[in-house]
Amino acid sequence: MTVNFRRFFRVCNPSKTLNVGRAEDQQYYIDFSKVRGSNIIRELRRTITFSEDEPTCQLFTGHMGCGKSTELSRLKRELEQQGFHVVYFESSNDLDLADVEISDILLTIARQVIQSLEEAKIKLQPTRFRGLVQGAAKLLNSEVTGLKFKVPEFQAAGVGVKIPDEIGISSQEGEYSLAFGIGEITTKAKNSKDIRSLLRQHLEPRVNNIVEAINTELIEPAQQQLQQQGKAGLVVIVDNLDRIHNKPKSGQRNQPEYLFVDQGEYLNQLKCHVVYTIPLILAFSNDQENLRNRFGCEHLLLPMVQVQEPDGSPSDAGIALLRQMVLARAFPDLEPEQRIGLITKVFDSPQTLDRLCLVSGGHVRNLLVLLRNCLRKDEPPLSRNLVDSVISQRRNELSRAITPDEWELLRHVAEHKTVRGEEEYQILLKSLFVFEYCNDHGCWYDINPVLDDAKELNGS
Repeated sequence: MTVNFRRFFRVCNPSKTLNVGRAEDQQYYIDFSKVRGSNIIRELRRTITFSEDEPTCQLFTGHMGCGKSTELSRLKRELEQQGFHVVYFESSNDLDLADVEISDILLTIARQVIQSLEEAKIKLQPTRFRGLVQGAAKLLNSEVTGLKFKVPEFQAAGVGVKIPDEIGISSQEGEYSLAFGIGEITTKAKNSKDIRSLLRQHLEPRVNNIVEAINTELIEPAQQQLQQQGKAGLVVIVDNLDRIHNKPKSGQRNQPEYLFVDQGEYLNQLKCHVVYTIPLILAFSNDQENLRNRFGCEHLLLPMVQVQEPDGSPSDAGIALLRQMVLARAFPDLEPEQRIGLITKVFDSPQTLDRLCLVSGGHVRNLLVLLRNCLRKDEPPLSRNLVDSVISQRRNELSRAITPDEWELLRHVAEHKTVRGEEEYQILLKSLFVFEYCNDHGCWYDINPVLDDAKELNGS
């Protein structure tokens, strides 16, 4: 059997997130829970399913590119299989993550929930939200030159006039879609700082009213109708909030602390099951205890796939699953045992594949980046010389960005396996110079294996 090179190259795209709900993507999904130290998705799911009608709010974090979005798509599928109506969305599609206020997040949640419920034929009468959209649109029209939202008037509470080309008029049956209307406004706001500022002047003083309207006009009636349909309840999964920029927001506070600690009470008031991704820096913040008290729960962190033990020796179980991650993309129609026998169709030897897996550090996107770089240069079977050349190139790229003081920190991590505080997080983990690993005995840190052979690491 030969490798379909075009397909192999396409599915090794590191920027593509697997959606486990799609049959094609399921072929490429590998369950790494046994080599990450715990089954985080199982914990999230059990908290939701065992709580029944009691709302829950959970926080999920991890390194950028470690597989959070893929795991959340798995959570969505498993919850849907258990009868829940799940609203999953990537907040980065609606928000400028360099500049976020709590009203932005709440409005985005409202839009996504309304849209999902409309598609599920759940009937809502969100009178207050319609008034909110109308008021926001009128304000923007009056203050922004050249901006012309056509605002529908309402004959009676909850009834929109069907006038073509007005804000919120969807192409589907020409009916007023509140989700579509909110989407028009949030799209303009995302792309314009001035519009965002005006919109917030209108919304921020009304945050309590927005939360109340989400609960009373959207979530509560939806829960009732979903139960009548035999559904277990409503779950909202808000992805990509972990990408919020760590920049000053209010006084001395940076955005992550401002939104999730100072303003977190609003995110915790929704009367359904909610999962938020949060910036990893909050796991190293002095506000950890305040965050825990605000949400009433510990954050759950997705660590790297374990490729080595704390003593530096290889972790066979983790490397074996990373092998399957690569081989599943080359031979998606075969069983795992059959793929192993075809390694030499992809690499010149099993050791070359293992080398790639080990150097990735168990960071799944890193592995795909290294593999894609190899595939750009040559076709399978990929040689050890080629793999080493790609690794060396990546090492040089990372090394150029590291200062002498940072090399000193890296030497400390290599020896002591620890990272302390926000400053070291900013320097080491955010830059992917250091990874976090967990097993049954606890968690530790180690340097990105790409840097293992860097001369600066050894003080030379």
